Amino acid sequence: MSAEITGVTANSPAARHGIKSGDILVSINGHKISDVLDYMYYSSENIVTVLLERNGKHIMLKIRKSEYDDLGLEFNTFLMDKKQSCCNKCVFCFIDQMPKGMRETLYFKDDDARLSFLQGNYVTLTNLKQEDIDRIIKMKLNINISVHTTNPELRCKMMHNRFAGEKIDYLRQLSEAGISMNCQIVLCPRLNDGDELRRTLTDLGNLMPNVSSVAIVPVGLTKFRDGLFPLTMFDKEGAGKAIDIIEEFQRKFLDEYGTRLVFPSDEFYLTAGRPLPDADFYEEYPQYENGVGMMRSLYDEFFDALNAEPDEKIDRNVSIATGAAAYDMIAKLAHAAEEKFGLKCRVYKIINHFFGETITVTGLITAGDIIDQLSDKEIGTELLLSKSMIIHDGDLFLDDLTISDVEKKLGVSLRFSENDGGALLDAILGR
Repeated sequence: MSAEITGVTANSPAARHGIKSGDILVSINGHKISDVLDYMYYSSENIVTVLLERNGKHIMLKIRKSEYDDLGLEFNTFLMDKKQSCCNKCVFCFIDQMPKGMRETLYFKDDDARLSFLQGNYVTLTNLKQEDIDRIIKMKLNINISVHTTNPELRCKMMHNRFAGEKIDYLRQLSEAGISMNCQIVLCPRLNDGDELRRTLTDLGNLMPNVSSVAIVPVGLTKFRDGLFPLTMFDKEGAGKAIDIIEEFQRKFLDEYGTRLVFPSDEFYLTAGRPLPDADFYEEYPQYENGVGMMRSLYDEFFDALNAEPDEKIDRNVSIATGAAAYDMIAKLAHAAEEKFGLKCRVYKIINHFFGETITVTGLITAGDIIDQLSDKEIGTELLLSKSMIIHDGDLFLDDLTISDVEKKLGVSLRFSENDGGALLDAILGR
């Protein structure tokens, strides 16, 4: 396989050696380049021999550069070829629970090991063959893995893939080769919880020290589940039992390995009605992107920033719209800002009518729900929203309405904040 070069970074090693857009990259140091991982791995040395094809002729260049410096080549797609799509039909898959008629990109299920290394995506291993595992080991690539269960039969059932169980052996191979693995478990009541969860955590513990962390998140169910596998959500009692099992293993792992290793997401504590743990509990927040410790971090960051501010009155009249899960905490933060600065900051809980009221996270709120629920409310001069509501690098909400659409309907400007306590305070203060 070869790849067409679509751009060359100015002043890069490739540019200095005359490589041009339109050239075909055939090999580096004699190795065929099939994707971006091959490109990065084989071009990392300080002397690389590049074989190009230009106008039907081969050109060989020897390039000297600093070790690990990028050659400066650009390709038509980030991966140099198509993303690998998921071959599973997981019983809890969120994409299968979305309504029809949304834009096509929202229905794509990726399960690409390259994106695990490059962007932190989680993969199920079912797309991988032994040669893929051998390449991961050779390149010493850390990987994020959706485990869900280590019971082979149950894994086949949960993923609706007859090969899912046998792929569990890849965990052992990666561990024995010293590959670091972050793992996640989507926990479903009466399916992979209880004793099945104990089995999974025992098996993952046996792979130490090469399991870096494990996140456990509760299954999320929308109102669009007709014809899908019958699942239920965690109630207060069930969430509490899951936390108890996890904490049992945390104590064991902390004693044996010096880390709690496994962490429940914030939703478990909210559902169980238990207080969020202190920051030390989350160690270095290894599973922050899975919603583990996100609310604790936001709370602590906000009050650290608030306490560092001088006492002064600020003339500001704004509102915040947030999901049901975060509402109580955001309201507490807004109240603290009001008390210190004398400003006005309302907080509105947006109920998710689009996906169903069981979906409570802020990142899945749609523009339509914001408009419908705030059109008759006092907002002030700005409406503050989380950046997680917006499609990455764009201005679209999940329901294809734009930022401008919402501003016109509500008659106010929108201001977006990162999921960071200091950034939220800056937004409240109008910075």
